[in-house]
This record gives sequence, C-alpha cells and structure tokens, in this order.
Amino acid sequence: TKTAPNHQTRRILPVQSIIMPVYNASCWLDECLRAISQQDFTGSLQLSVFDDASTVSVFLHILTWSACILDYDGNGTQRQSNALSCFSVGYAKNKAVSQSCGRYLCFQDEDDVMLPERVRLQYEASLLHPASLIGCKIQRIPEGSTERYTRWINTITRDQLVTQVYTSHGPTVIMPTWFCSRSWFLDVGPFDEGGKGVPEDLLFFYRSIRRGGGVFRVDQCLLVYRYHEKATTHSVSEETIWKLRVDFLEERVLCHWENFTIWNAGKQGRKLYRSLSPANQKKVRAFCDVDENKIQKGFYTHEESKLRPKPKIPIVHFKAASAPLIICVKLDMTGGILEENLSSLHLKEGSDYYHFN
Repeated sequence: TKTAPNHQTRRILPVQSIIMPVYNASCWLDECLRAISQQDFTGSLQLSVFDDASTVSVFLHILTWSACILDYDGNGTQRQSNALSCFSVGYAKNKAVSQSCGRYLCFQDEDDVMLPERVRLQYEASLLHPASLIGCKIQRIPEGSTERYTRWINTITRDQLVTQVYTSHGPTVIMPTWFCSRSWFLDVGPFDEGGKGVPEDLLFFYRSIRRGGGVFRVDQCLLVYRYHEKATTHSVSEETIWKLRVDFLEERVLCHWENFTIWNAGKQGRKLYRSLSPANQKKVRAFCDVDENKIQKGFYTHEESKLRPKPKIPIVHFKAASAPLIICVKLDMTGGILEENLSSLHLKEGSDYYHFN
C-alpha cells in the first residue's frame, strides 16, 4: 500500500499489479519507476518486474525505487539465461503476470511513462467493462515522431476501435496502454512465446475479440509513449502481420459477404486479392480506384492463378463501385481526398465497408 509496510499486520493482496518486463532498460527505468510511484490510485498496488536476461543489470534501479513502489516484492525481479528467454517478449510478459497476484493487470513498457491518473482511471473503466482490453490516449515522444500513427491512436472513435482492427496499425488500443482484469487475461491468454519477430500483442488482441471480448479506451492521455529504434515492434515481420490480418478479415467479415469490391486497383489492392482464399477471391466483383490510367485498363488479370481462363477482375471508378467494400488505401495520406470520396458515398463503416490498409 502507499503507507509504510507494517510487518505485524496481515498482508493484503494487491488490487492492481503493474506488469513490466524489462530488457537493458537502465537508461529509462528511473523515469518510468518514478511515475509508477506517483500514481494517485488509493488502493493496494504491486509492481511485477521480469528481467528478460538483460546484459546490463537493472536490479539496483528496482531496489532504489522499491521503498516508493508500494507492494514491491524483492523476488519480483527474476532473471533467466539468454538461451531461454532473450528476445521472447511474450515469455517475459507471461512470467511477470504469473509471479504477480493483483486482481487487475496494468501493462507497462520499461521505456514509457505513465501519468498519475493512469491506474485509477483505467481501473474504474475496467469495473464497467470487465471482459475488455482497456486502453487510453497517449503522448508520443520525441514530439513529431509517427505523427499519423499517433493521430490514429488518439482520434479513432469508439466504434472504430472495433471496425478498424484489420488495419496495419495493429491493435486499436495499443499494447503499452493495456489494462484488464486478471480473470479476463487468464481466459484469453497467455501471450505467444514464439520469440523475436512474433506479434504477441496482435495475436492476443485477436484472440480476445474471438472470445467475445470488448475494446475500450479511456479518452484521456494517460501514457507518454516513447519512440526509438530499439523498440521490439521493429523486429516484427510485415508479412507476418499481413497474413494475420488477412486471416482475421476472412474469418470475421468476408465469410459473411456474398461478394465485395476492393478499393485500390494498385499494389496493395492486388496483394490483398492474391492473399485471399480461392473461395473469397471468387467473391471479388471488382476493383475500384480514382486513377484513370488503372480504370482505362478495364480489368486486372490474376496471372498466378491456376484456373483457366485466368480470372479477370473489372476495374471501375469508385463512384460506380458497389458496396460492400474493403478499403486498401492508407488513411490520412491523401490530404483528405480518400476520406472525402468515401464520405460522398454515404456508406456505414462496419457494415458497408472496412479498412484494410
């Protein structure tokens, strides 16, 4: 608790466990731990740290702050050999969860900084949304880095938290902001422990949705989210993410549609078409676009197809396209032209179209 520990009284199990795997994080830990010690949550709080075989010791940093970080257990920082767990982010997160005992889990990255209200406000939201992953708005540092991504995180609507789960941005509530009940984590989890390059957060996110879980965001900035080149997200293969997104799109959306149009007759639209199962390829009635050169070609031929004759998919102007549509054009990249064109069709996101970009 926030008062000095009284070893003559019975220990109270913490309401909250802050889950923090660390790897060579000494340059950020003081700022991160100071922010945890300054939380305004009045209930019992625990910090569960798992050191994923750092080559530079982080233990002294943890001990320095342990008097301030309330229900800290000296055994909470564990160390494994490089051969066992180095670069396995999912493994480290699972270990940090399993050694903790709070009824709610607040995930924290070593290089980020939580604002004083974070635990309290996300806990309150989790009480109202017990089978959900709770996120929040963020401040990105250094200022100006990943501007489009940051804008998307902070401005998508609550409906889009569900409808835009197929975009390349990943989970619509980003992993560094996750908060959930332990019971929901155990129902969905654990994280995939496949090692370097595995998108353990996206795999968990999709599995949570498959189990009927919700997605909710506290519409307040509660985390300072740091961008740097050593972040583990840079190790994830784009092709791995692409395949996961296609599979989820087919499973959740395309299996319910008799036919549909792909918005983008260029590289990304054609790649989506080629990635689809044969059954869903047959459902593609057309590509649509704004590029007159593509439209004048009249059709796209799937040269790799084993069918004879090879499939030829018409290419039409977007105003002549029929819903439902899969939008394969990047958001916030056309100076508002895509968004204006889409709005002019008076369609509803989540039923008439989905973004896959």
